Amino acid sequence: MADLPERAAPRPEEPPKGPSEGPSERPSERPAETESERRRRRAQFLRDLAEARELRDRVQPRRAKTARLRHAMRMRTFRW
Repeated sequence: MADLPERAAPRPEEPPKGPSEGPSERPSERPAETESERRRRRAQFLRDLAEARELRDRVQPRRAKTARLRHAMRMRTFRW
């Protein structure tokens, strides 16, 4: 269709950035995390998770009660 304007040409992509810029950093290039740092982060995560569960149980008591009853039923019917 000759009446339509031509589409604009796509813009050229930016040249690659320097070696220290961008998400090209590989996990192997990061400094090794010590075991104590990993345990500290994990402990903090578990504390936050427990706090979030407590908050959810407080704001949705009916759902929390239902979940407790379901869990108790599963434990009663579980065979060792």
